[in-house]
Amino acid sequence: QVQLVDAGGGLVQAGGSLRLSCAASGRTFSAYTMGWFRQAPGKEREFVARITWSGGFTFYADFVKGRFTISRDNAKNTVYLQMNSLKPEDTAVYYCAASPEISRSFRDYNYWGQGTQVTVSS
Repeated sequence: QVQLVDAGGGLVQAGGSLRLSCAASGRTFSAYTMGWFRQAPGKEREFVARITWSGGFTFYADFVKGRFTISRDNAKNTVYLQMNSLKPEDTAVYYCAASPEISRSFRDYNYWGQGTQVTVSS
């Protein structure tokens, strides 16, 4: 079993940067694909990025390509989401999640963090 704690959200101006982190507990962290999702008010949860257990393969939603970078440190049981060039439309609650599969679907992710609010002002 994996327990996840998200952190790093906050208020930032458009064009600014934030770094989210997700600390995991559980002995099998390194066996999971880790993903970041987000959910804005009144909208469905959407995929942002994922990274395979080895860290060798990443995949991003089109709307964050070139701006966000996902990474992981298995020794520290932590996954990160570096967010640059933030836009007001990036405002949402961001969640990290763990899946035994390589997937972009939230339905395939078994474990979720509590979420961290990111607000981008114009």
